[in-house]
Amino acid sequence: MPRADRRPRVRLDPSARREAFLAAARTAFAGQPYEAVAMAAVARDAGASEALLYRYFPSKAALYTAVAQEAVAALQAREAAAQDGLPRHSSARDRVRAALLAYLDHIAGHPVGWESLLRPGSAAPAAAVRLRRQALEAHVERLRTLLGAARDGRDDFALWGYAGFLDGACLRWVEQGADPDLRWPLVDAALGALEGALGDWRG
Repeated sequence: MPRADRRPRVRLDPSARREAFLAAARTAFAGQPYEAVAMAAVARDAGASEALLYRYFPSKAALYTAVAQEAVAALQAREAAAQDGLPRHSSARDRVRAALLAYLDHIAGHPVGWESLLRPGSAAPAAAVRLRRQALEAHVERLRTLLGAARDGRDDFALWGYAGFLDGACLRWVEQGADPDLRWPLVDAALGALEGALGDWRG
């Protein structure tokens, strides 16, 4: 079948080609829900054929999961950098706030892609949903360590309740266009929810 587009294609080594596909996919999934992204469009934006894209990523689910893995790693690095930038003896509340602000920066940069994983009836692939669950569990464990919280009883419910509260609050924020003016009210509400559930700030 003759090519539908006449955009010149550039030969790249395998690692550069894979990165070109991932870069195009990051843009596509950041701006559209999973189900709206077409592999043909990703390949075109990467300057390659759809057949070549499938040689690197055997399915749209595999491509999306690779992008999601990168996003999780980038978010964790952002949160770690936010923690490292605090004074050594910062309070637990300040450390939770720093991690929360890093998370909101991440969401603001990828509102559609972030929301698509949490939207009821999302078509996101099971592997990406599992990845997000693993990232959530890791986030709760980091909080647990930071706060010196117990693994059962009230502390455990408080941490997981905070995680659920944060998802709901951030979904609402995204629905409102991730308005920067609403960022601090969201932060105050989330920190208040965690403090109320814990009963005090641990650590």
